[in-house]
Amino acid sequence: MTPDLNALAAQLGRRLADAGLMLATAESCTGGWIAKCVTDIAGSSAWLDRGFVTYSNAAKQDMLGVAAATLAEHGAVSEPVVRAMAAGAVAHSAAQVAVAVSGVAGPDGGSADKPVGTVCFGFALPDGVSTETLHFDGDRDAVRRQSVAHALTRLIGLLA
Repeated sequence: MTPDLNALAAQLGRRLADAGLMLATAESCTGGWIAKCVTDIAGSSAWLDRGFVTYSNAAKQDMLGVAAATLAEHGAVSEPVVRAMAAGAVAHSAAQVAVAVSGVAGPDGGSADKPVGTVCFGFALPDGVSTETLHFDGDRDAVRRQSVAHALTRLIGLLA
């Protein structure tokens, strides 16, 4: 892990621990990278409950309860889907906080509406779920790394 991701994961852990909250991750394009960063921090079992790697649509439905109709109407890379993923991660865990990520990391798979680098984020907190979509530049690794950094940074801000 890079020092910047390590520092972000440690800061997130302190915020979660101070608030007495547990985290769950629901990851598609990041493939468990957020959970990996979090578990690189010693003592993370005090504030991480579990991680879901739901790369396929079937996994999103089976593990997180994302409705087939939501996937069919909006596609996996969409704010409605990450909203359902984040809510599902909380519902299927002992966590009160969740982050969900789904995107087009490339090099293929992009479209005019959702070009490579499009990443949707869902953040579930005790007071509700928020979503956002960002566009990152670079190759597959760069898009995924930026997605992980953004997810950690945004969670830290939301917990402030």
